[in-house]
Amino acid sequence: MVGREYMTRQDAIVLWISRVIIWVAIILSLLPTWFIIVASVSKGGAFFQSSFFPKEITFENYIELFRKKSSPSQTLPDFVMWVKNSLIVCFGVAFLQIFMTAPAAYAFSRINFVGRKNGLKTLLILQMFPTFMAMPAIYGLLAKFNLLDNLFALILVLAGGSAFNIWLLKGNMDQIPYEIDEAAIIDGAGHFLIFRKIILPLTAPMLAVMFIWSFNGVFNEFLLSSLVLQSPENATVPIGLRNFINNQFSANWPMFSAASILASLPIVIIYMALQKQIQSGLAAGAVKG
Repeated sequence: MVGREYMTRQDAIVLWISRVIIWVAIILSLLPTWFIIVASVSKGGAFFQSSFFPKEITFENYIELFRKKSSPSQTLPDFVMWVKNSLIVCFGVAFLQIFMTAPAAYAFSRINFVGRKNGLKTLLILQMFPTFMAMPAIYGLLAKFNLLDNLFALILVLAGGSAFNIWLLKGNMDQIPYEIDEAAIIDGAGHFLIFRKIILPLTAPMLAVMFIWSFNGVFNEFLLSSLVLQSPENATVPIGLRNFINNQFSANWPMFSAASILASLPIVIIYMALQKQIQSGLAAGAVKG
């Protein structure tokens, strides 16, 4: 029939090989998750079990997470306290980074000022240095101002690393036609009104991507958190989870696995809630207009 395309034998073979490779990759990526789930519902203290499926299922590890308290004076179990502290830090850093990044990206994208080009280069250079290089200086400053073991001080420290987000958001704003700004200026709008009424709504998908990246990165952060936070009451999830495996002779891998699964739920919920915005933001960031 005219206009109808037929798949050649070679194309069919390539297609099936691609499908097999994709399914193998999916299975391999799901195996670690399966081992964690199996360990979380198993008895004993070992991570790897003798069989692929658990011989005996128990939810005692999950129940123990909501019972265990390191101090009788605590109102919340240790695990709940870790999650609460992590959520405070993650939401604080994510919102603060967006609050600082969006105006900076707008300035670099839409306003010509002295030092604009060198400022962009400086932001790029700052990304070359790893975070742990600044740890002695950060510790010294926080100790001098008596801000150690303070969640809000940790939020300020972690929110400062937003140079990459400025570059990312600036590139997204550069894709917005300047004719929109010119039309708004003719109608009497200033930079603040253009930024708030036009640019921010158009960059909302990219802001959602930045939010989830910041949230996820801070949720898994351990080095700076362990340096700044010193008391058990202010521990975050990564610091708290380390207590389960800190002792090589009495490591509790099943409880560690159960806590890891439950602690991942906030990130999963946020990903699901912002799924459309994340998809639009990633697509917008991948297209150069």
